[in-house]
Amino acid sequence: MLETLKNAWAVKEIRKKILFTIFILLIFRIGSWIPVPFIDIASLSNSGTTNEFFSYLSILTGGGLEHGAIFALSVTPYINASIIIQLLAVAIPALERLSKEGEEGQKKMAQITRYTAVGLGVLQGVAYYIYLNSYGNIMSSVTKFVTAPVVVLCLTAGATLVMWLGEQIDVKGIGNGVSMILFAGIISRAPTAARVLYNNLKIHPVGVVAILVVFLVIVAFIVWITNAERRIPIQYAKRVVGNKMYGGQNTHIPIKVNMSGVMPIIFASSILMLPTMILGFMGVKATTTSFGKALAMFSTQGVFYAVIYLLMIVGFSYFYATIQFNPVEMANNLRKNGGSIPGIRPGKPTSEFIRKILSRITLMGAFFLGIIAILPILVGKIGNMNISLGGTSLLILVGVALDMVQNLESQMMMRHYKGFLD
Repeated sequence: MLETLKNAWAVKEIRKKILFTIFILLIFRIGSWIPVPFIDIASLSNSGTTNEFFSYLSILTGGGLEHGAIFALSVTPYINASIIIQLLAVAIPALERLSKEGEEGQKKMAQITRYTAVGLGVLQGVAYYIYLNSYGNIMSSVTKFVTAPVVVLCLTAGATLVMWLGEQIDVKGIGNGVSMILFAGIISRAPTAARVLYNNLKIHPVGVVAILVVFLVIVAFIVWITNAERRIPIQYAKRVVGNKMYGGQNTHIPIKVNMSGVMPIIFASSILMLPTMILGFMGVKATTTSFGKALAMFSTQGVFYAVIYLLMIVGFSYFYATIQFNPVEMANNLRKNGGSIPGIRPGKPTSEFIRKILSRITLMGAFFLGIIAILPILVGKIGNMNISLGGTSLLILVGVALDMVQNLESQMMMRHYKGFLD
């Protein structure tokens, strides 16, 4: 990875893209500290208002929620909007047709996603305002008819600006813009998380070294699984066109073990955080009611939450695998191009074979995601610590880092490629 960065920095065009990406991320971090008007930052930091839902959002937003910043919502509205539109594209035929209309269709889908993200930004801004307003000493004494619109509009505008910054990275920078902003937010929280973990454990320096070794082993395991793939062998029949013979080569179809990335984890955790969010809005006294006790079962440190979390991750992994791979379509394309899987007849037997392999690979990838996600919950339960969201953060960090390295390698390959005229 370091060698790739060194070689990329030597190329002038790539160096400009790297510097532009760093500049955009710097703007994002500055905006994560600029407070929204009418919010008393000192009272907010001393109020102890953090619940599990906002702890989750705070990790993804780089602590913007804790500071009442204009970028407090970060890219969470855009991520949720993207997930919603992907789900609707499967359920609504009009959106499904639009997604298959090539470049123009993708532009329209992106525009719909942006509008949806703005709407979700307004809803999340209202929810954040209601949450803060429940603590009377945080909001300004100015009338609510003034503070409410200003706070919600500032948060929505901040989320929209972050979405635009992410798109600028897509066009002029390195890597996926939304992923890079998530990466910057999580990295910015790393020193604070390490200090809290160290203070809670109060262990000997040898124990710190042991934790670092375990951390590196987990990272290596994530990298190995992320790059792992199942290759289905494909053989193309020879055919004669005029005086030339085509085909006859052997190739393969790569199917990644973790083809859905961290999307199942993000979507599952977002849904499971809704009960905690509702409980936070209801107040502390709500935990004494039967409804409050039922919502409290979804605590991120509970065994019930871990079981439901694992099942939802497996379910969403299969859902995303279904979206990305269509065994029937793959079998038809192979037959049209004269390709076949050795030992498998073309047509329905091929599609059934691909579906069986896809199901097994998806199950392995889903359990991999689930284990990484719930392992911090189990460790936190044993050590009486709240590190339940560490697995999600670690998967995002490793995934974005690998994607960035692959992006740099592909760009260097394009610039060092010699055409047929050389």
